[in-house]
Amino acid sequence: MTKASSQSDQDLIRSIAELLNEQNLAEIEIERDDLRVRVTRSYAAPVQQIAVPAAAPHPAPAAQAPAAPTGAANNISLPADDLATNPGTLTSPMVGTAYLAPEPGKPPFVTVGARVSEGQTVLIIEAMKTMNQIPAHRSGTVTRIVVEDTQPVEYGQPLVVIE
Repeated sequence: MTKASSQSDQDLIRSIAELLNEQNLAEIEIERDDLRVRVTRSYAAPVQQIAVPAAAPHPAPAAQAPAAPTGAANNISLPADDLATNPGTLTSPMVGTAYLAPEPGKPPFVTVGARVSEGQTVLIIEAMKTMNQIPAHRSGTVTRIVVEDTQPVEYGQPLVVIE
């Protein structure tokens, strides 16, 4: 290969690379006579950003005294063992982060006292950057929401009680 043809080949490659950038192409291949040139552009792996609800600041818990029953649905106190055996308890199908609302600033999917239908979304669990809608396993009334917004959850952990 002569120096002149080498220079013209480099010019051709440079022109192809410029065309690649101008047209925002990922790859281009040109074949001319006995010369075949393929130019590809690699991109940095795109960072996928998903809007997730921001954690609301929670006041520090005070020393807990035994709670007196108030009759309010939100204060129903079931021991953890009772939650595990209660057929109304919806448990987490995966490990992830629980979100009670579809996005920050929006109202929660359900609240204590709300009537839900089987299959209705009651919360979202983010696992591996994927938002998974968690449906109610039965129709009824939400008597307790066991998790807090943005709380990490484990597989099988109680999430919501529906009676």
